[in-house]
Amino acid sequence: MTGPLIRISPAGPAPQRRSVLSRRIRLLVAATITYNVIEAIVAITAGTVASSTALIGFGLDSVIEVSSATAVAWQFAGRDPERREKTALRIIAISFFALAAYITVASVRDLIGGAEAEHSPVGLILAALSLVIMPGLSYAQRRAGRELGSRSAVADSRQTLLCTYLSAVLLVGLAVNSLFGWFWADPLAALVIAAVAVKEGRDAWRGDACCAPGLTTTADAAAGCTDSCCADTDIH
Repeated sequence: MTGPLIRISPAGPAPQRRSVLSRRIRLLVAATITYNVIEAIVAITAGTVASSTALIGFGLDSVIEVSSATAVAWQFAGRDPERREKTALRIIAISFFALAAYITVASVRDLIGGAEAEHSPVGLILAALSLVIMPGLSYAQRRAGRELGSRSAVADSRQTLLCTYLSAVLLVGLAVNSLFGWFWADPLAALVIAAVAVKEGRDAWRGDACCAPGLTTTADAAAGCTDSCCADTDIH
């Protein structure tokens, strides 16, 4: 006796629209890689000078974002991006986990050892700039990725959005340390970065990037889409 048939929802946009979305994602990925390479160099250099675990961790996150964006670029460089979807998601997830592991060890070491980070004007400016730039890149890629039905593109957009949250955490941590001399604010901010990285890595590994059109069954749709990206209902 066979079970009930599960109807698959429409495959998504028409071929011409898919081509437009794929090209848009490649351009957004290129912009993300360019910005993050610059961000990584500046953050790691400034963090090393100031002995700031949070700033170094932020720079390493930028390196992870580059690897994540590169994985998506590699996926969409092929003729059949869907075939490379799972591999791209695995690369993104492992990158998150590696970042979390490094930051956790370094932060605990600094908290136990009482290491004090110095004031970093460069770090403050960088965090403020990223807080302004990254949300736009993330939003644009998430919309395109969701319409196309690409979980890896949406996962990468969430990596970019993570940079926004981390920018805010970094900005607060560096500011508190600079204004009040609370040495623990820097490693504490870094631990917040690590915790968020673990969550994002787990979601990417499980493929929970988004309830993307064309990737869900009728049963999935009936269960409801609870991801934050599903709030983007106004897609053109």
